[in-house]
Amino acid sequence: MNYSLAVLDWHAIAPGVSTSEAWCQWASQPAGSRFEGEVEKSQRIPMMSARRMSPVSRLAVEAALALLEKHRIDRAVFISRHGELERTYKILQALAQEQQVSPTDFSMSVHNTAAGWMTIAAKNTLPVTSLTAGKDSFQQGMIEARAMLSVEGVEKVLLIDFDGIVPAPYDDACSEDYSPYCVALILSLGDQFTCQRNAEKHINLMPQSLIFLRNFLLKNEAFCIGNETGQWQWQRTD
Repeated sequence: MNYSLAVLDWHAIAPGVSTSEAWCQWASQPAGSRFEGEVEKSQRIPMMSARRMSPVSRLAVEAALALLEKHRIDRAVFISRHGELERTYKILQALAQEQQVSPTDFSMSVHNTAAGWMTIAAKNTLPVTSLTAGKDSFQQGMIEARAMLSVEGVEKVLLIDFDGIVPAPYDDACSEDYSPYCVALILSLGDQFTCQRNAEKHINLMPQSLIFLRNFLLKNEAFCIGNETGQWQWQRTD
C-alpha cells in the first residue's frame, strides 16, 4: 500500500507544550523526550461545555477549533487508541461498588464523544468519522483521511489524533508514557509526503502521531513509523 498527501497546517497540545515555538523546541530534543508541565486551559471551548468534557476530549476539541478558525474544512477524522477510557473506568468503578452511574459519564463514554463535541462547539455539521486501530490508529486515520480526499468536492480534511491518561489497572497492557496529548493536521491532496508500508519491524519510541509531528517539524526527508506487524516508510519531497 502506498499513498501521498500534503500537510497544510497543524496544531498540537501536550503538558507544557502548546505553542509552535515550544513544539519546535521539543522536536529538536533527543527522540523519546517526555513532556513536562501542565496542560494549558482551553481558550476556545465555552466554560459550561468544557466542564462536561473529559480532559482528553478538551484537548481534541481545542486543537480542532484552533484549526477551524483558520481553515474551511470539508471533513474530519478523529483518532484515538483509548478514547474515553478514563470515563469508562469511572463507570466500571461505580458498578463494582454498586453505586449509581453518572448520566454524564454514561452518555459521554462512547468513542465519538470528542467528535460530537467539536461539531457542537464549532457549530459546524461537517461529516466526521471516529476510529481506532490499536497502536496503528494514527496511520489508519491517515488512510481514512486520504480516502476522504478522493471524494469529489473534498479539498481539506481535519485529522485529530489524541489520547488521555491510561487508568492504573490497564498500565501493564497499554501504558502510554506520553499521554495526554493531541496532534491535529490539515490534510489535502499533494505530493509533499508519500507513505508506503512494508513488513520490516520498527519500534516506536512514542505514539505514531508524535513521531510524525517530530519529523515534520524537523523537515526530515525520510522516517519510519512502526506498527505491530511492520512499518510505514514516509518520504518528504518539499
